[in-house]
Amino acid sequence: MDKSEESTAAAKKALRKALLEKRLNLPDRLQQADLLQQVMRIWLVGRPDTVIGAYWPIKGEFDPLPALHRWKEDGELLDQTQLRRIGLPVVNKEHKTMTFHAWYPGCPMEEDAYGIPKPKDTEVIVPTLLFAPCVGYGPGGYRLGYGGGFYDRMMAALQPKPFTVGLGFGVGYVDDFEPEPHDVPLDAILNNHGVVWPI
Repeated sequence: MDKSEESTAAAKKALRKALLEKRLNLPDRLQQADLLQQVMRIWLVGRPDTVIGAYWPIKGEFDPLPALHRWKEDGELLDQTQLRRIGLPVVNKEHKTMTFHAWYPGCPMEEDAYGIPKPKDTEVIVPTLLFAPCVGYGPGGYRLGYGGGFYDRMMAALQPKPFTVGLGFGVGYVDDFEPEPHDVPLDAILNNHGVVWPI
């Protein structure tokens, strides 16, 4: 790693830390989360997807699961031929890969290698739409994660490639965020104010 790469990595680490702190200390978290639930539900209307990948919220992340459970129930009311399904990530620490396993409220859960709850013994499903958590995000649909690269690797490996959507609170927006060459832009980003990307 040369000096410029080192300074970029240090700057990203500092930015990540500052954004996590802001997110954990949101004074009106419930109100912002409620607004983002509404944005998500409206945005999903008319989407053709029947399998959506999401995440179990950690470190003050927005929780997408209530909106997705509602989306799943709405599909059942519409009497669609294919049932709507929700998947949560299961990380293989050794191979640094991620797959999605079916999740539903009350499904048996266990902790993964990182201490994050994952569905226990449910089938692998392949999402056509993927909601990714954002520590931060910037213009052009670029997201800042935790630095492990799991989402970038998984988004590059999934075939067919799912439509990718970042979820985050307004405090996560970084106007001058500089993506690195390996960063893959998301197809859309939603926050509690509405659609951030594409503008």
